[in-house]
Amino acid sequence: MPGGAPAIDAELLTVVAAACRDHERLRFTYGTRDGVVGEREVEPLSLVHTGWRWYLVAYDRDRADWRTFRLDRIDGLPVPGFRFPPREPPAADLAAYVSERISAAPYPHQVTLRVSASAAELAARIPPSAGAVEPLDAGTCRLRTGAGDLAAIPGYLAQWDYDFVVEEAPPGLMERLARIAGRFTRAVAES
Repeated sequence: MPGGAPAIDAELLTVVAAACRDHERLRFTYGTRDGVVGEREVEPLSLVHTGWRWYLVAYDRDRADWRTFRLDRIDGLPVPGFRFPPREPPAADLAAYVSERISAAPYPHQVTLRVSASAAELAARIPPSAGAVEPLDAGTCRLRTGAGDLAAIPGYLAQWDYDFVVEEAPPGLMERLARIAGRFTRAVAES
């Protein structure tokens, strides 16, 4: 479909899914979001589809930590290797884990908000790649998100019809929000 996600080769999905099922290590060439290409050796746990992209949740043996890998960044077909004993997963809900990792990792400016909306309502407006939504109660949720440019955050928040409280913010964000709030208040008063 136009504007859709990158196409993933069925054979790639099959090889990765089989390695997850059979607990077989995978070796593959991977390109990061920064354009760095290198060999990775992982212990695959599960495939997760975000509605937009396929991700592999795997234990990266070289980095000794859990990682998420976009399948469209794997070059060629992974090579299965030795079997391994399964590790304890990094989270009970792998879809939420992937959502949190992909919504926060690419952004240098991180922000956490308490939003006056149900988690389901906000999650319907926020794609998993833009933020991780966590329910707090029936009418309140927490959003962890970020931006590449600090100036983009106020404009993003201004689009909502929800009240929110900033729980964690990068330096300079609160001052920027206060300046913009003052500008809008003056515009309303003088109009």
